[in-house]
Amino acid sequence: MKLKYYIFKVLNLSKLKNTIMKRNATAVWNGSLKEGAGKLTTQSKTLENTQYSFKSRFEEGVGTNPEELVAAAHSGCFTMQLSAYITEEGFEIESIETKCDIDLVDGAVISSHLTVSAKIKGISDDAFQQQVTKAEKNCPISKLLNAAISTTAMLA
Repeated sequence: MKLKYYIFKVLNLSKLKNTIMKRNATAVWNGSLKEGAGKLTTQSKTLENTQYSFKSRFEEGVGTNPEELVAAAHSGCFTMQLSAYITEEGFEIESIETKCDIDLVDGAVISSHLTVSAKIKGISDDAFQQQVTKAEKNCPISKLLNAAISTTAMLA
């Protein structure tokens, strides 16, 4: 009970439920689709003029691509959501690693598969799987995606 108090009172996470957060990113593209190139910049500047192009998206070119960024967003968001739920239940997390595979068919993201490996002290596999399912359903990026979302999770 003390841990739940810490999470929701000291960290003040309960206030996030009624908070509107706004984040942004900017894309600048020059030239045609196949010969042109673009740069992405995020609000935090973690990505600043990061290059992307037809080759980085559809071939093996240098740079990032929108689908890779969606996969990064989904794996990061899910992992934080899972961490919150597991911590709320009173377990100590050593590590959680999540890989996200995005599948595209005919130009549409049709699925996102999360592969999770975690080291968590004292949690049973059943309790872990329950928290994984809850995080999969409630992660804001999961809610954003209009795609089938699946998860394979194991305790390490």
